[in-house]
Amino acid sequence: MMNSLFLLLFILFGSAILSYIGHRISETLGNIIVVVGAFSASIWFFVGFETPAEFSYKIADFDALWSFSSYSWIFAALVSILSPLALLYSTSYMKGKERLGTFYFNFFLSILGMIGITMSQDFISLFIFWEIMTWSSYLIVIYLGKDVEKVGIKYMIFSAIGAYALLMGIVLINREVGSLLIEDAFAYFPQIQFSTQLLIGILLLIGFSIKSAMMPLHVWAPGAYSNSPMSYTAVFSGALSKMGIYGLGLVFIRLLSSGEFTLINEIFAWAGAITTLMATFYAIIQDDAKKLLAYSSIGQLGYIIVGVAIGTELSIMAAIYLAILHAAFKGNLFMAIGAVEKQTGSTDMTLVTGLIRKMPLTFFSTLVSIIALAAVPPLGGFVGKWMLYQSLLASEHFFLIIVIFTASTAAFLYSFKILYSLFLGQEEPEFKNIKEAPLPMLIPMILLSLFLIVTGTFPGILFEPIANGMKYLGFNDVNWNMSLLVNAWGDEVNLQHVSMYIGTIFIVAFIFISLKNRKRTRYVTTKDISTSGEIPLPHENLSFKLNFYKPFERAISPVMKKTMDSIYDEIGNGLNALFQFIRYIYSGNGQGYALYVIIFFVLLLLLKNQIFGL
Repeated sequence: MMNSLFLLLFILFGSAILSYIGHRISETLGNIIVVVGAFSASIWFFVGFETPAEFSYKIADFDALWSFSSYSWIFAALVSILSPLALLYSTSYMKGKERLGTFYFNFFLSILGMIGITMSQDFISLFIFWEIMTWSSYLIVIYLGKDVEKVGIKYMIFSAIGAYALLMGIVLINREVGSLLIEDAFAYFPQIQFSTQLLIGILLLIGFSIKSAMMPLHVWAPGAYSNSPMSYTAVFSGALSKMGIYGLGLVFIRLLSSGEFTLINEIFAWAGAITTLMATFYAIIQDDAKKLLAYSSIGQLGYIIVGVAIGTELSIMAAIYLAILHAAFKGNLFMAIGAVEKQTGSTDMTLVTGLIRKMPLTFFSTLVSIIALAAVPPLGGFVGKWMLYQSLLASEHFFLIIVIFTASTAAFLYSFKILYSLFLGQEEPEFKNIKEAPLPMLIPMILLSLFLIVTGTFPGILFEPIANGMKYLGFNDVNWNMSLLVNAWGDEVNLQHVSMYIGTIFIVAFIFISLKNRKRTRYVTTKDISTSGEIPLPHENLSFKLNFYKPFERAISPVMKKTMDSIYDEIGNGLNALFQFIRYIYSGNGQGYALYVIIFFVLLLLLKNQIFGL
């Protein structure tokens, strides 16, 4: 009988092959295979496993083991919920595109890689699945053929740096521990010399931090997120980035758990906070919704990194909770922006506007996700941020709170920008015939919106599996009395009552706005205004949303003059100059090489006393 874990990977790999063949025959057949394969794998993940499920084997002389820990199960469940929804969405979003077989083949391989990472209980399996995830995601990043040389190469270079860092750390672990099983590394790590412990920790942290888009290792993310098809970016940002968070949790909590590594924790906590703040600033100044969400994703991951690096019981619970919520609301936002792109042909917020009446369900999904992102009650972002703030207060990280709170407040600016620019502005004539997104795109968006509403009102739905997962990290008997917000589900703040009150306000406001003077309302465009007698030309956009944040941009410009891209470009130019110089030395000229040999022997004779002590 086939092992249930192996069967899960077999379903995913089989779906990749069959979807490729199916799309070679017809798009409809390929899409049916995609949906059936995606949901089959998801259903099997939740109902098909015996307990406990394990699969062991050998690679050369190394023991390998597959199974889900209570911690890794959380991240695997996240992938198993978000991926089939994104693939269902994709059947409409990608309709009519070329090379769909290649796209879906790599999509399924990417999912397989993520599931494999979470079930790997040995480092060699983890590294293999990590590479499968990386290469398949790279092929999707360059799928549309936009800025391939710039975006694709940057993504691959940073992925290679991360992979080599992980591989070097794994080699050192095997040398010191004599085993590649993750549990063996946890058990014997304290016996390793401190300098080697530090080196292993730094190498692993670099590898996982790159996938988490932590500054200054983030420069691949804005282009990769915004250039990928939106149906994949929902998983790219929502789930794939969490593989880095998953690894950071293992390293910080299980490997570097002694007090000797406090400085490392502090450095990464501050790096996460700076990531949050700077990425938020960059998001505010974007005019393309895809680029805005890309920077927003980086910023939201920063909150999670802070929680993981602080390492207290409450901060870890906040980090994992925010990781789950981020997957839902950011996946939903990328889907919503993808729907706008599909229906209008653009995500330029200076051009696309006034879609609330044309795409009301897409607006609803965007609104719910924005509320969760901005940490406004009663949705889950509020719960997660509250716990994070409280954990920082309890651990006396007061300056970190200032940075985090500043970033969280500034996030309101780009949240409002998305809502107003795309949905609430003036209706333009060129968008008068726009229709709502197709049903396969709407269903995942509505389901994710309902998930955000339910988990915000009843956070215990997520806290229970998170608490179980934290036991694997060493936090036993996790209880919710550590947060004033959620102890006993309402002794301090009754989230159900908050939801009811805010929901009532929204309903009353909607009815009032819809009915008040509806017959006398005249919808105008940005051209239907007075400009001191001047008549605006058709190409002139006079909406006040254009350059609305210019004063803010001027205020933050001093801290944004030097971007990490420019720094990496300077490093690249320096390396290029060095290599050019080396080319002059290694010219391929035999006479030149003979001269080098003579010079070498002359120097050897002149310096023989100093070198050999003769």
